[in-house]
Amino acid sequence: MDTTDLLRRVRRIEIKTRGLSQQIFSGEYHSAFKGKGMLFSEVREYQYGDDIRDIDWKVTARFNHPYVKVFEEERELTVMLMVDVSGSRNFGSTDQLKKNLITELAAVLSFSAIANNDKIGAILFSDRIEKFIPPSKGRQHTLRIIRELIDFEPQSNGTNISQALQYLVNAIKKRSTAFLISDFMDTHYEDALKISNRKHDLIALRVFDEREVTLPDVGLLQMRDAESGKLVWVDSSSAKVRSQYRQWWEQHSAVIQEMLTRHGIDFTELATGEDYVKPLMQLFKKRA
Repeated sequence: MDTTDLLRRVRRIEIKTRGLSQQIFSGEYHSAFKGKGMLFSEVREYQYGDDIRDIDWKVTARFNHPYVKVFEEERELTVMLMVDVSGSRNFGSTDQLKKNLITELAAVLSFSAIANNDKIGAILFSDRIEKFIPPSKGRQHTLRIIRELIDFEPQSNGTNISQALQYLVNAIKKRSTAFLISDFMDTHYEDALKISNRKHDLIALRVFDEREVTLPDVGLLQMRDAESGKLVWVDSSSAKVRSQYRQWWEQHSAVIQEMLTRHGIDFTELATGEDYVKPLMQLFKKRA
């Protein structure tokens, strides 16, 4: 992709996602993702309805009149985008590939973060750590992340979620809000999921395509695994084959959902070619 085309695509995504973050997500984001605590701001006279636990007894004794401590939320967060850039992200049966949806989601979250004066960083991973972008603030930093997601070519096609989570724990020392954006075409990452969620506030965004859910009846198909490169022939005209395929997907999805729920990790699922605003809003409101 040449520079002119890349900049055009970055600008197009910025216009769409920045508008969404300002008009729709900004307030919900602020409510859903809290700061690290409360900081003392000032002392003022007690007013009816104030919590008596906030009374500053030393100041009250000095002036012989009740005063309360006022606190403000320590707002600034570090937000990390953990983005799966493995080979399976290049699939899509609609006019949108999974990687395009992933890029838009990352952009919306980034603009929501910087609108709230939070730092934003990214870890791009396949079955290795492909790129680490340290957290920082500002529009130019966010545009850099978007450019990387549009134009990035990974060295590997596989997926290793466990390794990515371990890297997050080691690289980001302070507690952060981490969005794991992936199609979760991987296994054996539950231990890393549990450990990383203890240190960070982990949220899972699972991206999928409708053709990964239901196999169409179009006869004999040659299918290639985007990550391993393995080719197989599938008779999609067979009702039994289509049923087994659907059953595998439902079982795979149930395992992921049960695992995330068991460890208290908020999550949502987002399909290519469909509006992602509603499921993201529902996720934010649930957390708020």
